[in-house]
Amino acid sequence: MRVVIAGAGSVGRSIARELIGNNHEVMLIDRSPAAMRVAQVPEADWLLADACELSSLGNANVEQADVVVGATGDDKVNLVFSLLCKTEFGVPRTVARVNNPKNEWMFDQSWGVDVAVSTPRIMTAMVEEAVAVGDLVRIFTFHQSGAGILEFTLPPDSPLIGTLVGQVDWPADTVLAAIVRDNRPISPSADDALEAGDELLIVTGRETDEAGLQKLLLRQG
Repeated sequence: MRVVIAGAGSVGRSIARELIGNNHEVMLIDRSPAAMRVAQVPEADWLLADACELSSLGNANVEQADVVVGATGDDKVNLVFSLLCKTEFGVPRTVARVNNPKNEWMFDQSWGVDVAVSTPRIMTAMVEEAVAVGDLVRIFTFHQSGAGILEFTLPPDSPLIGTLVGQVDWPADTVLAAIVRDNRPISPSADDALEAGDELLIVTGRETDEAGLQKLLLRQG
């Protein structure tokens, strides 16, 4: 897979290293000479250019990218980059970083964004997850479909403890995607029994009744 990343700061470089580690081809674009720290990600291709200019994107051969990532610290740049890549170059998938949560409403398909990642929102969710046992915590929302990823840590008094996954009457459009137990992810099967302290990662649809899901997890029946 070929990925073009706008923004060669710490976030962009970290993404690039992860992708290269997974055997993907990566190009980093940044208009700041100070960001050209090629030695830190030598396996990537680097381009000193403005990611909001069509000529720069043409030089980067963005039309050959499978995914582009707007990873700069400027929401305007990430939006314009995504829009140009989607509308002018037909990139199949765009991912954009949201720096200011107040701007999150703009990061949708009308601006060419398939997936918006709000770092402050994710950090907030992680903080809430660290202290919230027995509460549903929304970790991520897919803007295109409205689907979400929720986390729930089973408290010791949950009626689901000891229940087999296959015996749980999950609400419509709800899927138990993973169980994290003793810091190990488990792909749940119908015969797995739930235990106190299990972290459940649940994928929900746009219309899922989250209040009903919360009630199920705490007071089955």
